[in-house]
Amino acid sequence: MRKRALVAFLLAFVLLFTACQKEVKEPGNVKPTKEDSCTIGMSFDSFVIERWIRDRDVFVSTANGLGADVNVQSANGDVETQIKQIKYFIKSKVDAIVIVTIDSDALTPVIEEAENAGIPVVCYDRIVRNAGCSLYISFNNEAVGMSMGNGICKNIPDGSDIVKVMGPKTDFNVEQVMNGFDKACMDHNLNVLASCNCDEWKPEIAYEFINNNIDTVKEAEAIMCGNDALAGEVIHALAERGLSRKIFTVGQDADLEACQRIVEGTQLMTVYKPVERLAVLAAECTVKLAKGQPLENVSKFNDGKHEIPYIAIEPVGVFKENIDEIIINSGFHQHDEVYMNVTGSKK
Repeated sequence: MRKRALVAFLLAFVLLFTACQKEVKEPGNVKPTKEDSCTIGMSFDSFVIERWIRDRDVFVSTANGLGADVNVQSANGDVETQIKQIKYFIKSKVDAIVIVTIDSDALTPVIEEAENAGIPVVCYDRIVRNAGCSLYISFNNEAVGMSMGNGICKNIPDGSDIVKVMGPKTDFNVEQVMNGFDKACMDHNLNVLASCNCDEWKPEIAYEFINNNIDTVKEAEAIMCGNDALAGEVIHALAERGLSRKIFTVGQDADLEACQRIVEGTQLMTVYKPVERLAVLAAECTVKLAKGQPLENVSKFNDGKHEIPYIAIEPVGVFKENIDEIIINSGFHQHDEVYMNVTGSKK
């Protein structure tokens, strides 16, 4: 009996000691357990825009590190495909859904369906209106537009003629960006000679628009482009007529080719949006929502019908003068990549 009592005492002591040891481990050293894991369904519009690949990779890596499995799908620009993907996620009973929406209105019913099924939905970068999603996380899109407008207005006289080559009307970000752009240009009396919306953000539409309206476009002092991919095709069309250095062109996203054009002198500026920061924060918030944990430091955004949680990250205008500081020093792009077409620029 004494031996049994002693063994029981020693066993209890070991178990108590082990439990205490577990409690004092640093959180960063504790690997997620099976109980901590969750599943996230992620549907992208497409990967036509360069930055989405970076967003995807950072999001997935961060979520994996927090114990989440991420099922990434691309709708390739087709709304019905994206709706089917979301319905599949609902049927699979994932713990959370993340959407880079194709259409800010068409997805409303299926997002409501997911939320009603108890699955939190995160609108990443683009809002789905009237859907009451659990989180909208993006950049300050009005600030993006204001940065582009200020960039143009500082380099052309008041009353100048401009052209607008914008993204699709189905993307509510386009409206927000244009609101900011118009506010920045409000007191400069700019005259819009021509404008177009590029469906599905297809750059070839921008190229065709410039070619088909070249007699009007060549009278402009500047061209506002919805993103750097559109700007690239606009500049391509201008370059074929020797106009790429005569008309100021702006974009957003700080794509590598756009940064190259800025140092080469064919694009005036772009808007840098720290996508790594957005993707990391979105992954952290999504995992919290998947586990039923509250979000902190969120504001509110009216999606047209609901006041929803909102996180916005501020963008930065990038010109030739600050491209090293903003783009290269941050590690967003490498010096040799940005300056690869500029002679005598080796660091």
